[in-house]
Amino acid sequence: MSPRPERTVQPDDDPVAHARVLDGVFDRVLSDDPRGPRPRPVVSASWQRSLAAHVDPEHRTPPVVFDRAQLDAAREAHPLAEVLPLLRSTLASIADEAMHVMLVTDGSGNVLWRDGAAKLLVTADSVGLFPGTNWSEQAIGTNAMGTALAVGRPVQIHSAEHLVRTYHSWTCVAAPVHDPDTGAVLGAVDVSGPLHTVHPALVQLVTATAQLAEHHLRVRMAIADERLRMENMAHLTRLGPAAGALVTRTGRLLAGQPYGWWPERVPIEDGRLADRLLLADGSEVVVEQLEEGWLLRSPATRRRTPTPPDTPALTLRFLGDGPPRATLDGRPLALTLRPAEVLTALVVHPDGLTGGQLAQLLYGDEGNQTTVRGEVHRLRALIGADLLLTRPYRVSAAVDSDVVTARRALAEGRIADALAASPGLLLPRSEAPLVRELRDELAAGLRRAVLETDDADLLHRLAGCPVGAEDLAVHERLLELLPAGDPRRPAVAVRRDRLQQP
Repeated sequence: MSPRPERTVQPDDDPVAHARVLDGVFDRVLSDDPRGPRPRPVVSASWQRSLAAHVDPEHRTPPVVFDRAQLDAAREAHPLAEVLPLLRSTLASIADEAMHVMLVTDGSGNVLWRDGAAKLLVTADSVGLFPGTNWSEQAIGTNAMGTALAVGRPVQIHSAEHLVRTYHSWTCVAAPVHDPDTGAVLGAVDVSGPLHTVHPALVQLVTATAQLAEHHLRVRMAIADERLRMENMAHLTRLGPAAGALVTRTGRLLAGQPYGWWPERVPIEDGRLADRLLLADGSEVVVEQLEEGWLLRSPATRRRTPTPPDTPALTLRFLGDGPPRATLDGRPLALTLRPAEVLTALVVHPDGLTGGQLAQLLYGDEGNQTTVRGEVHRLRALIGADLLLTRPYRVSAAVDSDVVTARRALAEGRIADALAASPGLLLPRSEAPLVRELRDELAAGLRRAVLETDDADLLHRLAGCPVGAEDLAVHERLLELLPAGDPRRPAVAVRRDRLQQP
């Protein structure tokens, strides 16, 4: 999203006086009078597109494209339904108090949702500003929703900047919401009202709200990605050392081996992949459809059918605020804190541990091997005796552990990968000496590595996760790196000020 929204009303402007100026510009341009000021470039380009679509500036109303049943179906199926509570909590109350309406469209400009001041909703109804209507530029000319969708960035349209004269008494601000997966525009968030109620802060507010919606969708995508990885990592593991990759339904890479060999995205046509793909380096890969997503592999390698001799795939996700999660060949395991601590010790010591070593790592000087034997016995009952071997204690499985992944990425200088693998702290409720040490090691390593990059995007991600959320130095450095017009600055500044308070 552009950090420089297209606005027309500046903080010192009188919106009514500015509207009179725009009326003169409107009349001169449509009468082909070359004298006087011209519209802003974004408005001029939008007028040209709208007129080319045969929009009549004097007689036009938005078409109604959805009846009630169609509207309900469109709402239910649209991705922005997930963020509607966030949009309403952020904008609807403000719109109601300031005599505005909040509208949310799909990517084609069809209004799906509307909230706002009851009195103004009646006026909005009279000009076609209600759910089920289409507000694309092709349908109703220049307007904040349609133009924001057309240019892909936030836009303010004030008074006579609307191409259709009916809306010259209105002022509107809209910002597009992008799909974090594909980058496509999912729809637009808009706040509209009488021209005399315009406030310059609305531009930043609507822009920031659209970005919050994108962040929420990005978090949900990350959760879905992690679930997909956990459920399907066994397919990749069973390829052994051969090249293979897991990709989402949209063709985005989730995991691949060898590292760095696969493209970040593979082409999808009509919602599916071809049976075989040719990569950029000329390599051909075979595509196998999974329940969700696809497995890519080289033609010479076949995914082995799970049989007892095959190495089981154990996936462990212990970084984050939620309970520890694990799957065995895609099957979820009911894992509590103590077994998770045992597994953490074993996966970071793949060559194995004696009972005394394991007791020291988990319990410190007060540990004893009898307690360890009891914990190992319960864990073996959960995952199978053939997967947790003794003398020394070790895991006999192909392990995919977020702890190991994050530590390896940090050691190899892949900071973005380490941050992506670390959505939170390691087993936050654990007091086991080894876990505390690993937790501090990872947190300190991530913090140091990200701060040394001077990468504003990585710092913003760090500031939004538990490792950096309460770190004053992270927020101060982030404010130094973010440009003056970046819409992320206000929220970061508020958190910085809170952290500075005694």
